[in-house]
Amino acid sequence: MNGAQATGFWHNHLLRCPNRLLDLSSPKIMAILNITDDSFYAGSRTPSVSESLRRAELYLQQGAAVLDVGGVSSRPGSQPIREEEELRRVIPVVAALCQNFPDAIISVDTWRARVAEEAVSAGASMINDISAGRMDAALLPTVAQLRVPYVLMHMQGTPATMQLNPQYTDVVQDIFAFLKDKLLELHALGIYDVLVDPGFGFGKSLHHNYRLLAHLSTFQALGCPMLVGLSRKSMAYRPLGLTPESALNATTALHMIALQQGARLLRVHDVAEAMHVIHLWELLHQEGA
Repeated sequence: MNGAQATGFWHNHLLRCPNRLLDLSSPKIMAILNITDDSFYAGSRTPSVSESLRRAELYLQQGAAVLDVGGVSSRPGSQPIREEEELRRVIPVVAALCQNFPDAIISVDTWRARVAEEAVSAGASMINDISAGRMDAALLPTVAQLRVPYVLMHMQGTPATMQLNPQYTDVVQDIFAFLKDKLLELHALGIYDVLVDPGFGFGKSLHHNYRLLAHLSTFQALGCPMLVGLSRKSMAYRPLGLTPESALNATTALHMIALQQGARLLRVHDVAEAMHVIHLWELLHQEGA
């Protein structure tokens, strides 16, 4: 990670977005806006521009630093929609968000190069890719040209196949090695503003997910700020016999663990509650400094 460290940005946890710097020296919130009708948690769905704007305003008031717009569900077993449909869903929402909230950082959750390019043209400031560039060969070169921060996430398989008996030699070391190699690839393309995401729930069993969480601090050695997506996922609700709708308390517990292990950006459905966790973690962190 020498190239990234040489810029001085990783040391200070600053990411260079087109419209501002994102300072992750203290943890921040990425709020989820799913422009879908089939995402695993119904409460995250905002299928219209007007509903997206209403929800975005609330999330920003509650303290979200980033709004993450996605037009394709990546729940286990899901199938991709056509590119034209993803564009139809995502681009009007991105344009409306940028017009109404010009100071907000807008991320787009996509693995497609064309969607990334048109979203940034409409005002998006970050690309959040579940595929690590493996589902569209043009994506990473496109991100390099766009010069926006990139979320590098690990997924075993695809959303359609990822939960069909995932296997690892050692889930922590395997994913660490994958992300390290991918970072070298990104740096060779000139992409240095990167967040790493171990990909909870994306090709991992319950055991894999909790082993990752227990050893999450390992990924700080990659030299990049760490994003985690734990919100209302099955690792929170299934061990307790709950549903996504009743998993807020369990999610809150996982968020505190993730912060203690070095997470710097929490991708969440419930912004106010996640901000409470951050405030309490900051008090704890101050007393332990």
